[in-house]
Formats: sequence, C-alpha cells, structure tokens
Amino acid sequence: MDKPQKHVTHQALEPFPVEGLPVERLSVEPLSGEPPQANKAGQGSHIPASSDVEAVGQWLAEYRASFQTQRAYRREAERLLLWLAEQDLSLGEVRRDHLDAFEAFLANPQPRERWIGPPKPRHAADWRPFRGPLAPASRRQSLVILQGMFAWLVEAGWVAHNPFRLMRDKRRRLDNRQGGIERYLERPLWEWFWSWLNRGLDRPREEKASPRQCFEQHRRRLAFGFAYLLAPRIGEMTEARMGDFHRREGRWWWRVTGKGDKLAVIPVPPDMVALLTEWRLALGLATEPLPDDATPLLRALDGRRGLGDNRLYRLIRDTFREAADALEAEQGEGGYLWATRLRAATPHWLRHTALTHQAQAGVELRYLAATARHSRLDTTSRYLHAEDEAWHRQQSIHRLAPVADAHRSEPV
Repeated sequence: MDKPQKHVTHQALEPFPVEGLPVERLSVEPLSGEPPQANKAGQGSHIPASSDVEAVGQWLAEYRASFQTQRAYRREAERLLLWLAEQDLSLGEVRRDHLDAFEAFLANPQPRERWIGPPKPRHAADWRPFRGPLAPASRRQSLVILQGMFAWLVEAGWVAHNPFRLMRDKRRRLDNRQGGIERYLERPLWEWFWSWLNRGLDRPREEKASPRQCFEQHRRRLAFGFAYLLAPRIGEMTEARMGDFHRREGRWWWRVTGKGDKLAVIPVPPDMVALLTEWRLALGLATEPLPDDATPLLRALDGRRGLGDNRLYRLIRDTFREAADALEAEQGEGGYLWATRLRAATPHWLRHTALTHQAQAGVELRYLAATARHSRLDTTSRYLHAEDEAWHRQQSIHRLAPVADAHRSEPV
C-alpha cells in the first residue's frame, strides 16, 4: 500500500520549550486523511524525547551557551526535518542514498514557492526555510553540521546508525577547509562602493535630505564601515552595544562575544572611532560612550530600539542592490561585472572583504587571526592571496609566439 502523501505546512510550526529552548514542532497534514506513520525511533534512547523534533531539540540544547552556533545548527536541522517530512521519513530511516538526494535538494529547493523566500520573522505566514539555493560551501557546511547531529543522536540511542559514515567520499564532502576566499569585493570595487555610499553627505544646500534620510545615511555608513574595519559577523553587529567600545590608555578597543561564546577585545582603528563619533552625534548623544552603556549600537528609525539580524541583513542586501543599479547607470555595460558582484554580495562578504584587504595590506597572520577570532591559522590563511599573485606573475612568463612569428614558413 502506498504511503499517504503529506503536505508540510512550514508556517504552522508550533513552539514548545525543551529546557527553556524554543524548539518548533513540525505540522504534518496527511492529504489522504490517514494519520501519519508512527515514529519508531527512540526505543531504548537515553534522552527524554518522544519525536524527532524533540530529540533534535535535546541536541540543540547542548549549544545553549552559544546563541549564534545554536541558531546556525537549528537552521540546518530544521531544513532536514522539513525535507524528511515531505519524504515521509524519520531520522532513524535515513539511508546513504537519502543524503545524496538531500544534498541535491539543498542545491535546488523545489518547489521554489514552498521553500524559498526573503527574510521574514519566524512567525510570519510567508516565512520560508531558504533564501535561495545553497552554494557548494554552504551545502558542505550543512552536511558537516548534520553529521555531528547524527553522531550525537547515535550516542543518545535515538537512531541506530550514522548514515554519514557510509559516505566513501566523506572527506571530500565534509572537510570544510577550502581554497582561497572568493566571496569578497575586490579593492577597486570596494573603493567605488564606499565613495558611492558617502555621496549623500555632501549634497548641495538646495538638495538637503530629510531628517529620516540623514539618519539612514549615517546608519548605513556606520554599518558598512563597522563591517569593513572590524570584520564582525552579522550577529555580532546586532548584538554590539555602545559600551562595548571603550578607551584604555589612549587606545580604543571593541569587546565582543563571538562564535563559541568566546570573548575577545579587538583594536579599533581611528576611522572606526570617527564613524562612531559621527553616529553618536547624529543620535544626539555625547561623542564618547560610557563603559556601562548597554544601549544598542545599530538602531531602528526611532533611534532607540536595536536592529535584528533579519533587518540588518535586508539593509545590507538592499544597499548592495541599490549600488549595483547606480553602477550600471553610470558605467553602462562597462559596469556589468562589478554590478553582478554587488548583487550577489551578502553581509558575510563584508567580513571576507575586510579580512582579505587587511591581508593584502600586509597585516601579519597572527594579528589577522586575532581580528577574525579564528582558532586555527589555516582558516585565516585562506585570506592570503600573495602566493596566488606570485603564481599568476610567474605563469604570465609563459607566452604564445608573437603573431608575426607564428606565420613564418620556417622555424627560427
């Protein structure tokens, strides 16, 4: 007998607490009117769970000390659970061939209208699990996370085996080390973009902007300058507080709790101090924050509330698209390639751009790693393009014969 078809209602996910952690319950509605298959997983398990979603919630609870990590892991687990629901599969039924099908799905989530949409609050009716198809690096990262999840579920007794261990080419698929970083803005493109971003500040008197336009201009300038000068992750930008910027012995520092709940103190360059001062003046505040100032750095239009990750993501993406349109209007077909790069850029490109440009400027690897807050130097070394440039110069020595010589009847 064929299994009843299911329709997964993404927006019908209902929250319930697992040790204080808001985890969502899948709503699976059988179109045939028959009840869904009973979940046979978890027999003899070592965790208090009665469904795959609750089991995954227990795994996520292990990362409660690191909000950013927990959120990233939840996103990947949620995508898998939603996909499995459409396949009428439980976690314990996942086989090796299912992993190939799921990886192909990540590369092209279909039907598009059900899976892909712009950033929305999770409670919104039109929330979707994807913003678009995942690039190879993102697919690889997703599989790395899910491999770890399955390993934990095996130890917890929730599933009998880890299908990732059957992947013959697992190292190629799951090794998250890559070659050089490519998702960044080349320096000439960044310099054009930063110049474009600052144009509104020198408008003629007759074209003066409204108070709201001035606020948005200063906020965009601070957001992009902050991202370029200090290489924060988007969550670190929205979590930043005024008092995180402080002066010690005449030097400015930024205190940040980043990935893995690690606290770091990063040197703040003079250009960032100038941006912070201008932003505070635009908000009607004193030029320097007090050490105990817990108000948000980046703010909504009311000048008080902080920006959420989704709002900041949209602000950055919208600005890149606006800049791309301006570039094409100015340069026509000559600006097409640069405009294409801008339209593809995401907030994380700014972090890559910042670290790549610092490396190109000669910042030592140990300091670059400290700014990036990487635990391994080989992760940071992906931003070093000096060898690529030297290799390119060497390869350029190898040339074709001049055209005039190529048509001689006899060899020289």
